[in-house]
This record gives sequence, C-alpha cells and structure tokens, in this order.
Amino acid sequence: MENEGQGKGPHARVLETLGPEITAGDVPPGTVLRTDELAERFDVSRTVIREVIRVLESMQLVVSRRRVGVTVRPTEEWNVYDPRVIGWRLAGRDRPRQLRSLTVLRSAVEPVAAGLAAAHATPDQCAELTEHAMGMVATSRGQQLDAYLVHDMAFHRVILTASGNEMFARLADVVAAVLTGRTHHHVMFTDPDPAAVTLHVQVAEAVRVGDAARAEALTRQITSGAMAELDVLAP
Repeated sequence: MENEGQGKGPHARVLETLGPEITAGDVPPGTVLRTDELAERFDVSRTVIREVIRVLESMQLVVSRRRVGVTVRPTEEWNVYDPRVIGWRLAGRDRPRQLRSLTVLRSAVEPVAAGLAAAHATPDQCAELTEHAMGMVATSRGQQLDAYLVHDMAFHRVILTASGNEMFARLADVVAAVLTGRTHHHVMFTDPDPAAVTLHVQVAEAVRVGDAARAEALTRQITSGAMAELDVLAP
C-alpha cells in the first residue's frame, strides 16, 4: 500500500499519486495501466481505480480501449489547461519550463484582457479590482505570501472576467493555478516586487477610468516582470 496521501480518501490518494507520476513522466506515454495491478498497488477496490481512471480520462492523460486496457496518452494530447494537470506539472521536475510556458500565455492574453476590461468593466468589477489591489498592497510586506496570493488571484480573475470575452474568462483558473504554483513552490521573492504591486494599483485605476491603452500597457509590464523573475528564480 502506498504511503502518499495518508489521511485522504482512497480516490484522492490514488489520483494524487498516479496523476503526478504520469505528468512527471515516471509513467511514460504508451504505458498500459492494469486495473488489477493498480488496485493491488494502492490496496483499494477496482471500483476506486475505475473512478480514478475516469478522472484521468477527462484530463486526456489516459485512454481506455477494449482488449487493450488503459494507455497513457502522448503529452501533446493532454488537457494542459486543466488546473490539476498544471498543478501536478508545477510540482514535478518540469516546473521551470511549465512556469515559463504559462507565463508566456499570460503575457499574450492578460494585457489584451485588461484593455478590454477598461472598456467593459462594470462599477462593481472596478470596485473589486481596487479592493484586491489595495489588499495586495496591505499584504506585500512581512512575508505574507499566502494572503497576498488570495488578492493576486482575485485581481487577475476580475481582469479576465471583466474583459467581456468568455474565452479569456475561462483562463482565470489557469492563471490562478500558475500564481498558486509560483507561490507554493517558492518561485517568488519573500516579498512581492514593490514595483509590481504598484502596477496592479495603477491597472485598477486605468480600468476604472476607462483608459484601455494604459491598462494594457501596464499589464504588459506586470507580465514582463513575472518573466524576468523566472529568469532569476527558475532559469
């Protein structure tokens, strides 16, 4: 019986062991997973294993075929936007490349979303942005990274949602996953960069007054700064 995930239910324990093993390459693409062998390895019922396989199938990490079994899919077929897949990859050996890939995605999307938010944000969304920008300021000193993360995630979720573009809005969980991974895996300084914190405040103000060009330019500075941090902390 595996020791990982003790204290969690059997489904979660198996999923949180097998998922990271697949995304880390410990169980490489093309590997055939046998239900009976997994049930024996984890000391759980075949029903639990089948439930876990269904979740992994929903992430496109594996595929079930009659007379073949459950096969690990090629990396390029994975649902790389699934927040759990992102989290597992960030926890593994591939963390620097994954962080860089996600930060490039943010750089392409978030500045445009901020410009759109300046045109479309509701008064309530503007108020939320300001609230979370001020929360970031309040938690940016004294090594309060977990508290800072709450406001940081909420800020970027509002930007993406307020853009009015449903495709951008659906990326909010992706951005939250990369911000969480960056914090929990210590790919940040002990306190956030003061310049980045100030930029968030300025973005909130640009969105509030409807200045799309400024909101986009400031957000581009934020994502460029995040990339520069990676060059130092996760080369």
